[in-house]
Amino acid sequence: MKFTQVKSLFIAGFALFAFSSANAEERVVATVDGYPIMQSQVKQALGKKANTEANRKVALDAVIDDFVVQRAIQESGIKVNYAYVDQMIENIAAQNGLTYGQLLDALDYQGISLNQYRQQLAHQILMEQVRQQSIGKTIQVEPQQVQSLAKELLDKAKTSGKLKTVTGTEHRVSHILIKTTPILNDAQAKAKLASIVADIKAGKTTFEEAAKANSVDYASGADGGDLGFNFLDVYDPGFAKVAQKSKVGVISAPFKSQFGWHILKVTDTRQGDRTEDAYLQKAYEQLVDKQAQAASKDWVKALRSKSDVKYF
Repeated sequence: MKFTQVKSLFIAGFALFAFSSANAEERVVATVDGYPIMQSQVKQALGKKANTEANRKVALDAVIDDFVVQRAIQESGIKVNYAYVDQMIENIAAQNGLTYGQLLDALDYQGISLNQYRQQLAHQILMEQVRQQSIGKTIQVEPQQVQSLAKELLDKAKTSGKLKTVTGTEHRVSHILIKTTPILNDAQAKAKLASIVADIKAGKTTFEEAAKANSVDYASGADGGDLGFNFLDVYDPGFAKVAQKSKVGVISAPFKSQFGWHILKVTDTRQGDRTEDAYLQKAYEQLVDKQAQAASKDWVKALRSKSDVKYF
């Protein structure tokens, strides 16, 4: 979100109020990413508590926390589905052995209207979704951290004699790639590949010869389209999906990936060692889980840690 847009959203809620009284002595006591937190806001948050330095600090932190939470809500773009809220209310009634009418009576006895209850539940749902989104944004795992921990876990497993070898299927794939150009659109690229497939099936050429003559993946094209043995997750997801479904020796129908239009042929499969990959994944999951647990204990603090807070 642009600076001016965010400013228009939040200045009204947090700064404009501070200038509503012409007689009030006002000053900026802190900024959050350049947005002012005013003395009047702290005074309002202080309420009837003693105007001590410690209480003012607590009140100021509460205002800052509220600011970053409200901004997170605005920036999240999350909208609550009220049909889901209504379903929740029915489920709550059922779980407590009440009819819908009995639940309404119980709420009325507590002085809560159905609309108020719906709004409370909607707010809880909204805050939980914003919380999860905010925690996700605070998690940052560097590749070096993953590699270091993976090596540590792998060495430890080897030393303790608990190392378990993990294998996976490697596919040897050949492909022909054609890219669209200003004079070759998607339909034409697809048609050209379909024509190449027809020629191969008719015995007019071979896959390898067609790859050398037509593929714009020049490195593999020179080898007849051969990409060698690889685990499929190294490829574009669309490419990997087609390869996964293909039978050995059968040429696929033309399909599109982020790189262009392809046909492919799986020429062989074998079992490959994925032990290091497995430990990399394990290390990544451990690092993410550790950060997520720390962030979930105080998600507002985690959210605030990403903001530039300055006190005056």
